[in-house]
Amino acid sequence: MAGRYSNGALVVLAFICLFVANVKAEAPYRFLDWEVTYGDINPLGVPQQGILINGQFPGPEIDCQTNDNLIINVRNSLPDPFLLSWNGFQHRKNSWQDGVSGTNCPIPPGQNFTYRMQAKDQIGSFFYFPSLAFQKAAGGFGAIRIRSRPHIPVPFPPPADEYTMLIGDWYNASHKALQDVLDSGMELPSPDAILINGNGPGVANFTVEKGNTYRLRISNVGLQNTLNVMIQDHNMTLVEVEGTHTVQNSYSSLDVHAGQSLSVLVTADRPASDYPIFVSTRFANSSLNSTAVVRYAGSSTRLASAAGPSNDDVDFSLNQARSIRTNLTASGPRPNPQGSYHYGSINVTRTIRLASSAGEVGGKLRYAVNGVSYAEADTPLKLADYFNISGVFRLGGVPDAPPPTGGDEVRNETAVMDSDHRSFVEVVFENGEDSVQSWHLDGHSVFVVGMDVGTWSEQSRDGYNLVDAVSRCTVQVYPRGWTAIMIALDNVGMWNVRSEVWARRYLGQQFYLRVYTPTPSFRDENPIPDNALLCGRAAATSSSSQPRSRLY
Repeated sequence: MAGRYSNGALVVLAFICLFVANVKAEAPYRFLDWEVTYGDINPLGVPQQGILINGQFPGPEIDCQTNDNLIINVRNSLPDPFLLSWNGFQHRKNSWQDGVSGTNCPIPPGQNFTYRMQAKDQIGSFFYFPSLAFQKAAGGFGAIRIRSRPHIPVPFPPPADEYTMLIGDWYNASHKALQDVLDSGMELPSPDAILINGNGPGVANFTVEKGNTYRLRISNVGLQNTLNVMIQDHNMTLVEVEGTHTVQNSYSSLDVHAGQSLSVLVTADRPASDYPIFVSTRFANSSLNSTAVVRYAGSSTRLASAAGPSNDDVDFSLNQARSIRTNLTASGPRPNPQGSYHYGSINVTRTIRLASSAGEVGGKLRYAVNGVSYAEADTPLKLADYFNISGVFRLGGVPDAPPPTGGDEVRNETAVMDSDHRSFVEVVFENGEDSVQSWHLDGHSVFVVGMDVGTWSEQSRDGYNLVDAVSRCTVQVYPRGWTAIMIALDNVGMWNVRSEVWARRYLGQQFYLRVYTPTPSFRDENPIPDNALLCGRAAATSSSSQPRSRLY
């Protein structure tokens, strides 16, 4: 080599080789261009105005791979402000893209915003949805699949095909009418139906070939109800929950709580026929059910549908939830086994107890966490924090434990809970009410170490699963019960902690968790995007203005 090239040529050649290697090493980019509009939909025989993305209801599916970069240009052709959020997408170092009112300014009517996200170190099944006001009740949601990279082993043979099933409760009333009900201080009535992939009963169908195995990715995109899924005469093998490969238990039916996602394998091993998929509400005041169809190729017959488990069988659901465990030997997004992270050996630095409650403020119904009902701010909290704008929110507004007196006293406040980057915390969700609740944390996965009915105490820790608890982003809390999670707060940013029961979230059952580092670095958090929208009190600044001195 030295005899053929000069020293200068060798330097240039080395630079070119390094550049090519870096280009090859960079994860792929996927560019999506979406237009958001109102459009006519008719899922239940009643004409409605739905939120469409590129004319579709539900919206287009995002199909990507671990570490892919997603560039999603969203044009808002609605007459109202709009934002999309990404349920379960972790946005590593990048809460700027989370798409909720505490992190992003709304996209004004007639304008666009380009989300720049990376599926960093993630696999699994998730979904996106409109996060502002009560727009989620009009549609605008869609599925997210994050596949494993080709050289990362997956703990089951490749299925013959994959299908997505978006399930959720649905109202015939418009989202604005529902919002008006809540704004008037009243509770919502019971939903009118269950939709499956945007359709009413018996419309959605999945074609299978006898003898093959298929992957079914299921997400509950509804507003409030737990839904049970059962396939007539077929068992389902659970293989993944919100990015975690699970122990492959077989179930005749599965509960999917509001905001949750999972994957199952189904083998077409029955006589050729049309088999109903039965989806029914659980723990609801009024029972609803819907069906889809597993259709064997060449079938001309259809079996009658059967009933799912009883509506109020808490023990069934609780025992099922406890049986969902992490597959410790399977690889996650990386080739190392999921069980190599020994969360049960990490010292807990802080315990937070979060109790839900309902009460009145100014004569109107509000929902709260530890007595605090979240009040929307005039400026996204992330921008206020970045530009050091005072008076937008109060750190420490949500206490680490419920008021000692309990009761239904509720106050409105734009409250933020502060936390330290890389701390390891225990959070206990406490539910003193008679309905199932569902909680979600943006930007993280959590280890679900325990759940039960009754009152949590320090002795409850004796029953924690500190070995193979499932790691996920959305957890249920049973009536008059509790759920304990452990979280590695390893993602700097401003993150929404919310009820996935959407009326409760809209009326204040949410807050923001600021994961903070006193030694800021681009290693820990990305800079503010150059296309960041500025609104409220941040509109008087610019992205080139000097931010608060302690951050960047």
